Amino acid sequence: MADAHALLAGQVVPAARPGAGVFVAVAGPSGAGKDSLIAGARAFFAGDERVLFARRVITRIADDSEPHDSATPLAFRLQAESGGFALWWSANGLDYGLPASLLDEFARGRIIVANVSRDMTPVVRSRFPRALVVHVTASAGTLAARLEQRGREPADQREGRLARALLKDQALEADVRIENDGALQDSIGTFVAVLQSLLPK
Repeated sequence: MADAHALLAGQVVPAARPGAGVFVAVAGPSGAGKDSLIAGARAFFAGDERVLFARRVITRIADDSEPHDSATPLAFRLQAESGGFALWWSANGLDYGLPASLLDEFARGRIIVANVSRDMTPVVRSRFPRALVVHVTASAGTLAARLEQRGREPADQREGRLARALLKDQALEADVRIENDGALQDSIGTFVAVLQSLLPK
């Protein structure tokens, strides 16, 4: 597949139009609980049209870990090359995309909440006039235990992923940091408060 960053820099992806919206990029290592925080916030803001929780397209069979749309690698590539994604990237052997329709929702002034790769946060900042990066993380021990419980990779792959995650965590430039080691509801409450602070007064 073509390099994601090269494609984003090309002409097939329309530029974000200036607007009053906010793009909230939720980033962090696997096992940090990003999807759990997003799910909790989605339930809190259910029915509030000012906040939109983006649904990703992933080249992975649908499961219960995250609501997403599945695509074959070929279908994903065609959608990316035709400008069907506002953002897309590759990570851990999979491709992830956010639909181009989010650009229109942003221009309408909505708060867009999306789970994105840490590597994509500079692209988010460059493409959306108003962006907020929320770094969700946890201790190395917690991350290791959650990855083992999830059981998607063998032990050696989990160890490699954890090592890479800790390095990326140190380099991530975030606006908000949420340590998700304690009670999940406390972390959800913190995340909800962050989103509430972005709503018009």
